[in-house]
Amino acid sequence: MPSNEHPSPFGPLQGELAKMMKSNLNGAIKDVDKIIELLENTKAQISHVKQGLDAITDDLKNVTKAQKGFGKALDRAMPLRELPVEIDTMEAHTGYVNRAVVMHLIREGQFPTAETLFREADFGPNENQQYMRQQVADSEEDQHPDAEDENMTDGDDVDESLTEKFREMYSILDELKDNRNMEPAIEWCAAHSDLLESKGSSLEFDLTKLQFIWLFNGTMGKGLQDDLSRQTRAVSYAHQHFGKFQRRHQKEINQLCAAMVYGPNIASSPYGHIFTINTTYEQVAESFTKDFCSLLGLSAESPLYIAVTAGSLALPRLIKYTHYMREKKTEWTTEQELAFETPLPSSMIYHPIFVCPVSKEQTTDKNPPVRLACGHVLSKESLDQLTRSGKYKCPYCPAEGTTADTVRVHF
Repeated sequence: MPSNEHPSPFGPLQGELAKMMKSNLNGAIKDVDKIIELLENTKAQISHVKQGLDAITDDLKNVTKAQKGFGKALDRAMPLRELPVEIDTMEAHTGYVNRAVVMHLIREGQFPTAETLFREADFGPNENQQYMRQQVADSEEDQHPDAEDENMTDGDDVDESLTEKFREMYSILDELKDNRNMEPAIEWCAAHSDLLESKGSSLEFDLTKLQFIWLFNGTMGKGLQDDLSRQTRAVSYAHQHFGKFQRRHQKEINQLCAAMVYGPNIASSPYGHIFTINTTYEQVAESFTKDFCSLLGLSAESPLYIAVTAGSLALPRLIKYTHYMREKKTEWTTEQELAFETPLPSSMIYHPIFVCPVSKEQTTDKNPPVRLACGHVLSKESLDQLTRSGKYKCPYCPAEGTTADTVRVHF
């Protein structure tokens, strides 16, 4: 007869077995399947990424190949040659070179670089501050000849003053070219109106005219929807600003006023070309730069850029000529003059050059051009060689005369 004092050990075991049967691997298998699916998707994405990286590698190979090809072509076209002189004439003038570079950087708007070079470069003993002070002193004198120089007390302030002038110029140019905003340029012209007028500049009128056309075309985007509103605003602007320009620009003002009769048909009118201003902004910006630099006593283009460009154009001929002279074992002995003419573009020719038709040499300050009584022009040295007892005979016509009748020519 069984006893109840010893319960069956399979009861708890069956309970745990039931729990185990409920907790199967289906959930784990599903999670594993999800991970596998994610890995497969990732693999596909990685494949696309690999393709992209391969494409980048191919592009870089093409760029590298093109650079190598250009380098080889450059070496063939411009082989490395020795300079035509054995002595570097600029080596003893490092300070002047650094000054030119600083001024070039300032003029080009590279202010942080210019300030760093100004602080760190060698301008010679105590010359860096004096140089920049002189630059600003000259520009201040050009703008305000009667004003006292207030910037000569501190070299650092002077450098900052010159930089600020060009910062102002580039700020106005950015507004003019990028935003088509002429107000800052017009305000600058109004502040320097007398100086611009004395130099014969028409910049202020050109800007005012451009502003008038801009208003008439309705490109401001401030509620000028119909032709009437555009014309009304343009006429109002003309009444306010054109009066001061009537003396010098009456004809142009008349054309602008007559053009308004055509209204919406202005493009097909005889004045249509005046109201086409696609390239006018660049032209006015160039004029503004020239006049701004002119009031500072500076040229519109960087002298360093002009010198380097002209030198680059002249260098190949100079090298060729030097090699030729070495082969002939002779030298060019004339100072301040090259043995050949360098073809420069007209924009780089600032001073006329006269070559004596007798000696075939360029005239200089010591050997200036002289006009004879008959009108022909020779160099003074050639005239001296033709003169006998104060009289000469022109080599190009039968005329005779005395040296007292000659006149020095100034181009």
